[in-house]
Amino acid sequence: MTRGGEQLTVPAADFASYYGRPILKPPVWKRDIAGYLFTGGLAAGGALIGAGAQLTGRPGLRQVGRWTALGGVTVSAYLLVHDLGRPDRFHHMLRIAKLTSPMSVGTWILTAFGPAAGVAAVAELAPRLPEHGVLGLARRLAPPVGDIAGLAAAAAAPALATYTGVLLADTAVPAWHEAYPYLPFVFGGSALAAATGVGLIAAPAAQAAPLRRLAVVAATIKYLGGRRMERLGLIGEPYRQGRSGRLVRAGDVLLGVGTVAALFSRRSRILSAISGAALVASSVATRFGVFEAGGVSARDPKYTVVPQRERLDESRSTTRP
Repeated sequence: MTRGGEQLTVPAADFASYYGRPILKPPVWKRDIAGYLFTGGLAAGGALIGAGAQLTGRPGLRQVGRWTALGGVTVSAYLLVHDLGRPDRFHHMLRIAKLTSPMSVGTWILTAFGPAAGVAAVAELAPRLPEHGVLGLARRLAPPVGDIAGLAAAAAAPALATYTGVLLADTAVPAWHEAYPYLPFVFGGSALAAATGVGLIAAPAAQAAPLRRLAVVAATIKYLGGRRMERLGLIGEPYRQGRSGRLVRAGDVLLGVGTVAALFSRRSRILSAISGAALVASSVATRFGVFEAGGVSARDPKYTVVPQRERLDESRSTTRP
């Protein structure tokens, strides 16, 4: 367009803010929540391994799985309450049950899982009790009660391992929201890998054979979900670039190293420990990488504006005669 011989140009819009305010508010969660994502998954994986060992007659592996579940859910609850700021906020979540709220559902999952995991783990102390008297009765009752509690915790474990992926995807944060079909698989595989790693480190070598197969299963689930998540085009950039991308890649590399080492660790406790440490570290890197990716995508307006423009253009092109 020209006016009085002067060429007027309008620069391309660059949306960095809306009247001086960010287009999208970054997540208010602190890194406590990233730790919570890891420890909750670890607890869930531990419960599944403990129940599997219980059903297949592997007492040493069962004990490791149960204590992993209790330790993970204890730390997980602490991190969640610490991020909330006041313990009563968690209590208030129990006043209602809202199936459409991932946070509400997650609160109830934790409430169901925690006591069951605790009873199952404490039951492992039964052999240390006296054989006679009241404590002798507790010694005889604890194992069957612990078995029931262990199976109950395992029943809630898949939901505990994956609901955090649903929770993140339920937000407006682009990197999380657009990855909603894949985050539960990434978190589920990562949870199983972390607990498998602890088992490879702590369980008796003679009872660790199922863990080597479990490492392959965990890696397959996590890789399939992770690859699809990173191929989200522009939205997938935070999973491939920057600090968040480095964390995600580190998680993938460590998972590969841990899985391969697990397959060759049958006769080597050192290799088994290396494998276990790599699998646990992989889960930590993955959870923190996904958490960081969400913050990156929320702070940069292009991850919000460009996809919106593309959807608008596509909608207009399909409605034209």
